Amino acid sequence: MNKREFLKYSTFLIGGTMIGTQAEAAMPFFTTGRGKRKRSGRLTLRFTPYTLQLKHVFTLATSSRTTTPVVLTEIEYDGVTGYGEASMPPYLGESHESVSAFLSRLDLAQFSDPFMLVDILEYVENLMPGNPAAKASVDIALHDLIGKLVGEPFYRLFGLNPARAPLTSFTIGLDTPEVIRQKVLEAEPYKLLKVKLGRDNDREMIEVIRSLTDKPLCADVNQGWKDRNHALEMAWWLKEKGVVFLEQPMPKEMKDDNAWLSSESPIPIIGDEAVRNIPELMSNRDVYSGINIKLMKCGGMNNAMKMINIARAFGMKVMIGCMTETSCAISAAAQLSPLVDWCDLDGNLLISNDPFMGLNVVDGKVALPDKPGLGITKI
Repeated sequence: MNKREFLKYSTFLIGGTMIGTQAEAAMPFFTTGRGKRKRSGRLTLRFTPYTLQLKHVFTLATSSRTTTPVVLTEIEYDGVTGYGEASMPPYLGESHESVSAFLSRLDLAQFSDPFMLVDILEYVENLMPGNPAAKASVDIALHDLIGKLVGEPFYRLFGLNPARAPLTSFTIGLDTPEVIRQKVLEAEPYKLLKVKLGRDNDREMIEVIRSLTDKPLCADVNQGWKDRNHALEMAWWLKEKGVVFLEQPMPKEMKDDNAWLSSESPIPIIGDEAVRNIPELMSNRDVYSGINIKLMKCGGMNNAMKMINIARAFGMKVMIGCMTETSCAISAAAQLSPLVDWCDLDGNLLISNDPFMGLNVVDGKVALPDKPGLGITKI
């Protein structure tokens, strides 16, 4: 693909034509498929603040927490309800109050056709800047709603093969050796473990895990390292320990150092905090080997699909990840999993009060439910 062709392709993706085409492709199902239904009515939005309780203290390189605030959304149309979610870990800067204020300003009743995703999501995006998790909660609920209206899982409307979903990792946060051992035992069904690093016990963390299992690992430093030579030394050591990629090793502001590390590292360097949305992907395309896409960072499934295609056009690896989330948002991200190299979709497994049932993990892989929409059930 030459530069001119690529720019044309990127403009096509960024402009939102893809999701519009997918919505139009879904229209025959809407009128003739197993979800046959006459369109009528308008969209009704409801939302409820909720707090997720973590099973263990969740510790990263820079913080620890035991809860995560979320807002659960519902969009109803013609008696059918789609579910969505905004999850707000501290670094996103959103809260119950900010998400509720944003959603209160939305007037979805002006729309009489949920299949007009481009128009609806353009309105949501332009209402005010920022608020990616709040916007994701609307995007997710719309995708769930449309899938239910046509009676099909949304991955089928994307044209994706669920058998191509990759392994998903199970996250082990920074902790004492005793708790690490417990978490490794809890992760028995998983064939890929994600290890949080970034403090002064990184090698001890890896050694404790290696004393219990030889499963492949991925490592997430959450910007915890500040020296590129140390980062490179660790990358070589981690490769010897069976680590397959290294996520956000240094602060996102250290672009030159992260780019140098990507060029010298024996394992891929994945951008996470540095790559939240499409503009940041474009500005970091030469900095990282790949990106970690999260619905709460980019604003939902529509933007996530665009980011996957743009990253692939740049020859980058792609991972789809999550925050601490319910099975609603996890199942939404999983709809895109057949397109990526790696998944980190375990956020629902880290909480004790999940109000939904959704995807399962079978033999370490994402098992997408053969149910309409996102395949979730409210408990």
